[in-house]
Amino acid sequence: MKKVNVLGVEFDNLTLLEFKKVFLQRIKDQKSTLIVTANPEIVMQANNDAAFMNLIKNDADFITADGIGIVLAGKIQHTPVKERVTGYDMFVWFLKIANEQKKRVYLIGAKAEIASLVDAKLRKEYPDLQIAKVEDGYFKEDLETVAKRIKVAKPDMVFAALGCPRQEQLLAILKKQGVPAIMMGVGGSFDVFSGKVRRAPKFFQKIHLEWFYRLATNPARIGRMQALPKFIVNVYRHRKN
Repeated sequence: MKKVNVLGVEFDNLTLLEFKKVFLQRIKDQKSTLIVTANPEIVMQANNDAAFMNLIKNDADFITADGIGIVLAGKIQHTPVKERVTGYDMFVWFLKIANEQKKRVYLIGAKAEIASLVDAKLRKEYPDLQIAKVEDGYFKEDLETVAKRIKVAKPDMVFAALGCPRQEQLLAILKKQGVPAIMMGVGGSFDVFSGKVRRAPKFFQKIHLEWFYRLATNPARIGRMQALPKFIVNVYRHRKN
C-alpha cells in the first residue's frame, strides 16, 4: 500500500530508509520538493481548515507519519502504516546530507535566541554545510515577501519552524514558484536541535510514549494534546468495517 488515507490526508507509506532513498534522488535531480510531516494535530487542523487541507492535497509532494497516533489510526482502519517517520529525524538527516554534499541551507523560525544557538551549532558541527541564512520566526513581513527573500538566497534546502499551518503556507509559496529545494516544516525541531528543549530519551521513543514525556516535562502542552483523543474518535467513526 503506497498511500494510507487518514481522515482525508494521504500519507506516503514508506519507512525512514525508503524515504531517504527517494529524497537522495530528488536532491541529486534538484527537484522542488515540499514535505509535510503530519501528526494527529496537523490532520485535525486540516479537517477544520479547508484551505490548509487543499494545500496538503495539492502542494505537498510527500506526507510522512510524524506521530504514533497516525500509526495507530492505520491499525484501526486496517490500512497499516509501515512506521512512524519523525520530522526531527528527517531534519537532522538532511543536515548530515547537506554537510556531506556541501549544500546551501536556509532555516527560519523559533525565537531569536534559539535561532542564534542553531546557527552556532551548525557552524561547529556541520562545517561543510553552507548557511544561506538562519533567521528567527518573528518577522513582520507577509509570507510572500519572506518567500522572495528565501528564493533570492538560492537554497538547496529550506526548513521552517513557524508552527502549523504557517510554515507549510510559506513553503507552499516557494513550491509554487518552483524553487529547486527540499522544503520541510519542522515545528519545534529548532528548540530540540539547539539544546534548549530535551528530546524524549530513547526508552520513551522506543515504546512510543514520546508524547507522554513531552507532556510530563511541559504540562502547558495539555491543550494541544486534547487533539489526540478527538482524532482517535474521528478515526473510529470514519473507518470502514
